[in-house]
Amino acid sequence: MAEKSLKDLQKEVDAYISQFKEGYFSPLAMLARMSEELGELAREVNHHHGEKPKKSDEADNTVEEELADLLFVLICFANSLNIDLAQAHDRVMHKFNTRDRDRWTRIED
Repeated sequence: MAEKSLKDLQKEVDAYISQFKEGYFSPLAMLARMSEELGELAREVNHHHGEKPKKSDEADNTVEEELADLLFVLICFANSLNIDLAQAHDRVMHKFNTRDRDRWTRIED
């Protein structure tokens, strides 16, 4: 399968959401959904990498699934606000590469 760019992902999610009359949720509802998905991710990480094992009757979700759910909601949020995630990513990487250039200990070649 060919790799998808952020633009591809945003278009794919938009095509999916655009088929429904309801469209995107409001920013506040989107933030609530994102918080919910983040909680589900935290629960899975705690089960797989923390001290809290799953109960025998709990669904067998994975960290990968929960990350994907969070990514979907994040893309919905960005799309609803007309934010190009690739451009936003470029700006944040520039910030980290300049502001935090000497913050961490680099690996020597």
